[in-house]
Parts: sequence; C-alpha cells; structure tokens
Amino acid sequence: MNRTPALLLALAVLSGCQSLPPVGQPSGQAEDDAPASTPAKPVQYASFPPGTVYSLLAAELSGQRNRFDIALANYVDQARKTQDAGVAERALRIAEYLGADQPALEMSLLWARNDPANVEAQRAAAIQLARAGRYDESMAYMEKVLQGRGETHFDFLALSAAETDKPTRDGLLKSFDQLLAKYPNNGQLVFGKALLLQQDGDTAGALKLLEDNPAKDGEIAPVLLQARLLQATDQPKAAIRLLERAIRKNPDDKRLRLTYARTLVEQNRIADAKVQFSQLLQQYPEDDDLRYSLALICLEEKDWDEAEGYLNELIDRGAHVDSAHLNLGRLAEERDNAQRALDQYSLVTPGPDYLPAQLRLADILIANGRSDEASRRLASSRAAAPDYAVQLWLVEAEALADNERNDQAMAVLNKALGQHPNDSSLLYTRAMLAEKRGDLALLERDLRTIIAHEPDNAMALNALGYTLSDRTTRYAEAKALIEKAHALTPQDPAILDSLGWVNFHLGDLDSAERYLRQAFSLFPDHEVAAHLGEVLWTRGKQREARQVWAAGLKDQPDSPLVHSTVLRLTGSETL
Repeated sequence: MNRTPALLLALAVLSGCQSLPPVGQPSGQAEDDAPASTPAKPVQYASFPPGTVYSLLAAELSGQRNRFDIALANYVDQARKTQDAGVAERALRIAEYLGADQPALEMSLLWARNDPANVEAQRAAAIQLARAGRYDESMAYMEKVLQGRGETHFDFLALSAAETDKPTRDGLLKSFDQLLAKYPNNGQLVFGKALLLQQDGDTAGALKLLEDNPAKDGEIAPVLLQARLLQATDQPKAAIRLLERAIRKNPDDKRLRLTYARTLVEQNRIADAKVQFSQLLQQYPEDDDLRYSLALICLEEKDWDEAEGYLNELIDRGAHVDSAHLNLGRLAEERDNAQRALDQYSLVTPGPDYLPAQLRLADILIANGRSDEASRRLASSRAAAPDYAVQLWLVEAEALADNERNDQAMAVLNKALGQHPNDSSLLYTRAMLAEKRGDLALLERDLRTIIAHEPDNAMALNALGYTLSDRTTRYAEAKALIEKAHALTPQDPAILDSLGWVNFHLGDLDSAERYLRQAFSLFPDHEVAAHLGEVLWTRGKQREARQVWAAGLKDQPDSPLVHSTVLRLTGSETL
C-alpha cells in the first residue's frame, strides 16, 4: 500500500519548524499573508476513510498549536494502521524534531518497507538503525542506498559506533570489508572504515588505507582525517603538504583552510597561520570565531594594535565579549598599563573567563600594595556570584601566595574553611601552603581529612605519600598511599614520579628507575629530572644523569631542586 494523501502534500514538513501552516495554506506562507478575500482551497483526502482523515487533520492542527506530542501520537497511530509511506515519513519528521528516538526508528523502518524504491527512505532507516546500535541492519539498508546511487552516510555509521564496544566495531569492520569487496572505489566506504580503524587505535592502518585510496576531487572529509592521522604519527610536514595540495584543488573550502591554519599554529608557524586566518576572515567576515582566533594570533605575534582592533570589534559585535575583555586586560599588562588592565578584567562576567580575570585582577592589586582593595573586591564578587565563592577564596589565597604573602594566604584559607568546612579544594590548597611553611602536621591533617571523605582522591593520596617519602622516613606508609593513587590513575606522571622516588628511598633502584623514566617520558619537567638524575647517578650512570639534569634545566633554568641536587651529588653547580 503506497497512497500518499493530498492532506500531507498540502502541508509543510514539520522538521526544523516551530509551527505548522494552516490547513489548505501553502507551506511558507504566513497566515497574515493569505489574501483576505480568497478562501482556502478544500483539501482532497485521497482514499483514506473519514476516521483516518480526521486523525491526521487533528495532528496538523495540534502541530500548529505547538502540541507536537499529540501530532506525533496521531501520525504514528495512523502510520501503523494504514501502512502508508507518506504518513510514516511525516511521523518520522515529527519524531526527529522532538528527539523521540523509538518512534523515529519505527517510522523510518515502516517508511522504508512500504516505499522500497525510495532512496531517502532507505537512508533514513539506515541512520535510525545506526543510532539504535543495530549496525548490521543499518549496513544492509545503506547498501540499498548505494545500489540506488543515492548519497550514502557510511561515515555516520562509523562515527555512531565510536562509543560502542570492540566486538561491535569488529563486526562493523567486517561489514565494511564485505561492501568494499563489492564497491572498491566507494570513497565513503573507505572513509568509514578508516574512521573505525582510528577508533580502534589502529592509526597506522587507517593512514595506510587512506593513502592507498586517495580522496577524489571534492572529497574533503578523508583529507581532513588523513591530515589528523599524519599529525598523530608525528608527520606534521606531510600533513601540511597534504592540506596545501587539497587547498589548491578546493581553494574556497572553509574546512580545509581552517584545518591548515590550525595545523600551522600547532607547528608554531604563527606568521603563516595569520595569513590563512586573515584570508578566511575576508571570505567570512561574519564569522566571529575566526575573528577571535586572529586576535589571539596577533597577541602571540605581539601585534598589539591589530589584536586590540579585533578584540574591540568582538565587543562591538557582542561576540566572545568576556574573552575579549580578558585578553584586552592581558594586552594592557603587556603595555605596563595596570589601571587599563584592571578596568578590562573588571568587565569579565561569570563564565569560563571569570576566574582567570579575577586572579589577574587580584595579582595586580596585591603586587602594587593594594591587598586590602583586592580583598574587598573579591568579597564583593563572592557576594555577587555565590556559585563561585570557593573558587574566589582560592583566587585570593593563590594571588597572596604568588606575591610571597603566605601568612595572609593562610589566614584567607582559614576564613574560607570556616565558611566551607571540609571543602576538598580549600583543604588541599591549605595543605600545599602548609608544606611551603614547613607545617607537615597541618598538611597531613588536611590531606587525611580529604581522604576520609574521598577515599579515591588520587591527588590527595599522592600528595600525602610523596611528602611522607620526601620529608620523613615513613617510607612504607608513603608507598601504600602512592600505590593506591597509582592504581586509580596509572598514567599520571606526578604519581609515577612519587612511586619512583619512594622506591628509591626504599632501596629498590630498579623500580625507581623504571617509574621515573616513565614519568619523565610523559612529563619531562625539572622535578622529575632531578629525581631521575639522582637515581641514575646512584646507579653509576653519571653521564646520562647529567644529560637528564641538563634537560630539566632547559625546561626551567633556575630550578632550585635541580641545582641543589647537582651540587649535592657532584660538588659543583655546573654540569
């Protein structure tokens, strides 16, 4: 049965609309625009019985009154009763608009079953099945689209499988391979399989597949994926060459040029990236994301006047306003205009940029001897934005500590904890400040309070374990704490460093070296370098120890920990 009632043809498709046009009125014509003297043309109801016609008409009227739930219920009911493809399609569009997944799946299958020659119906069923995780069935419907020479969405199937388990992805990969054997030149199949391989962590396999099956003219998504894979395999120059070739063939494609510009930024080719972003902004002058990116690049290039111009444009246009004020404040600091910076930071409202602005504001005031004003301003901010109260206490304490006002910072934290007892962030910050002041008893008390309330707080477990191993001889106790933290977050370089350090104190040099090497490979900072270098030196690997210390000093030339370690072990501060 494949009868489409005239009622459905006379009315607009609901998907993406806020309301439906009145019955008998052409889609897109507002009620007020209808000629006053021309009555609506009677609707022809085809061969549906009166009960069906009434139900569908009621559905349309309900949609016009924003009662889409009633509209959907009526359409689903009549689609089931009539098995009509047109009614099923209409029901599907309403279900998609409402985000009603189960009715959307049922109606897409009903539509596809009753209109087997309709490529769009088969594609709708494939997409809804993929959303439901029924990938084998989805592939079967998508093959029908392919046979009908319609636009396939194998990429959607692959992307929808990203959050599934490995057996499901393996099964989908087999389906892709079967279809590729039939249609070896289908670019979407190649791209979909490459996506699946990437999701499985087979970056090399995905890259080889794309390289063996170059994207055809106009196929942009495979090029973008290949560029990402090249970067992931430490081949940035190859990624840039690939993108440059694609841009020469598709000079007006925004995605290509934007990816190219971002890749240039990642490769620290800031001046070249600026050229690309400038060109993009000329092509798309209404794109404020591009304008903001260009402002940040100008700041990086120290083109202060140009950056200021773009940031002020953003404020005038009402886009990225808080970010613009934050960066205008930073720009003012670069120009040594503290008052201008304070004015800009004060304009940042609660949101992602609020706390960085408050921190800079407090730091400027405290550094200029205006700590009382900083305290008053932050108190006012806490009153105005109570949801940020704890973070603003932390901002005040951090700004004081950064300006060597540790006693004041401690007083602030004590006051904050009086209002927010047992807050983990405040307790942890006070513990770290206590460590700086040599108050290990307070540090241990605060960290154990956190652990008592949050037994799986890896950061607190590690901080206490490291301090006990570094500042006391309670090594066994320290190791137990660090091992628990390591079990919770096994790839955290700070915890690996702690684990190496406590094993060093316990005399297990093999384990110490292994953990510290792992930590240094993940995070080659000066503290890890000091520890790894000491272990290597103790094991008689003096040349490598010096190399590791040199790498640490490259990261932070004035590192007191590296310098004191080198002096203690070698008798000289020079390497």
